[in-house]
Order: sequence, then C-alpha cells, then structure tokens
Amino acid sequence: MIKNIIKNIYQIDLGVVNCYLIDDSGALTLIDTGVDGAEKKIFKALAEIGKKPTDLKQIILTHLHPDHAGSAAVIQQMLNIPVYAHYTDAALIEKGIGMREPMTRTPGFISWLVYSLLLKKAPKTITPVSNIIKLNDEQVLPILAGAKVIHSPGHSAGHISLLIEKEELLIAGDICMNTNGLVDYSILYEDVTLAKQTLKNISKYNFKIACFGHGKPVMSSASKKMTEKFS
Repeated sequence: MIKNIIKNIYQIDLGVVNCYLIDDSGALTLIDTGVDGAEKKIFKALAEIGKKPTDLKQIILTHLHPDHAGSAAVIQQMLNIPVYAHYTDAALIEKGIGMREPMTRTPGFISWLVYSLLLKKAPKTITPVSNIIKLNDEQVLPILAGAKVIHSPGHSAGHISLLIEKEELLIAGDICMNTNGLVDYSILYEDVTLAKQTLKNISKYNFKIACFGHGKPVMSSASKKMTEKFS
C-alpha cells in the first residue's frame, strides 16, 4: 500500500488513485487525500512506516476532483491541520464542488472503458474544506529545502504540480498518467488545448522522477521522456 519512492517521499496506493507523503525531518506533508473515506487507508499506510496520524502537519491538494480531495475535510477536522490548494480550485473546494463541467474525454478504447466503468457515475461533490491556504504559481514552500508550486491547468483550471527541486522529483498530479507502463494523457480534461500546453511547458523544469495520481512513477529521465511524448 505504501512504497518508498526515494528517501523522504512515499507513494500511497489507494486503489483508484495515489497520494504522496513527504517526510521532512519527521514533519509529514500529505499530497492529495483520495476519495471520501480514504483516511482509513492513509492512516494504515502511515502505521506501516512507523508514523502516526498526528505526524501529519499539512495537506496539499493538486486539484479539486473527488478522487484527490475527497478525504481532505475529514483529515483536516480530525487533526486540525492546514490545507493548501491553488486559489482557482480552492474557491470551489471550500464550497464542496469537486468538478467543473463539461469535461472532455481523451480518445481511445481504454479511455472510453475507464470513463464508462469508473468515471461516468463518479461523485462530483466533496465535503467542503474550510480556510484553504491559497497557492500561486512558482511559489516555493519550505518543504525539503524547497517545493515549487507549478500551476499546471488543463485537467482542472487550478491544477498544480509540485517540484521537489533538491530531489529532482515532480509530483505531477493528473496532468498525465502512467498506467500499463505507458505515460499518456489523462482520461478527462476541462480544457484539452490548455492541458497540452501545460505538458509542453513542463519540459522547462528539470526532474529525473515523476509521480502521478494514476499509475506508477517514472524513475529515470522523466522530464526527457515526458518532453519526447508530449512535444
């Protein structure tokens, strides 16, 4: 359920989605929270590495969708910790809105199948999250000597990725995915044209490892591989 990506960063596999854990000298940051009710799996994953829920000090949401922000409110309330999100999505997350519509499905059989089986009837609301701390593009957070917020719209207007510069690691959220050993477009986007531009823009950043909301991490030459794929 929990996998060590590098020394201080873990992937928590929640089944339909991944969230990530950053350990900065014992202070834990949770990146995304999974669907409603996922807090039980997250806390169980913490126990697997000898951590307690109270070691969590903050939550950062990559975007508003219910598979990423669904458990944010309950964890916030249980632990009394701050939640961060880009200001564009934060305004909706605070209202319990988990989806902007219409969303556009990317072409292909796999995309159609996943959408039909999992996404078509998925929840579009979340429990409202209070007092979100709003993030801006290029803002650097004091996590592991600097975690840069990269506004990466397309999948959602307020989507962010997080670049851990010291570790050359990108937590990419849903700008794309890496399922079946293939980096590819995500299933749904609010704005496909903007999403494609985001994927081109990401090439200006230097990272060796990329971690995704859906699928396995790319563990070497990630920025080069994504540039080649999406250029």
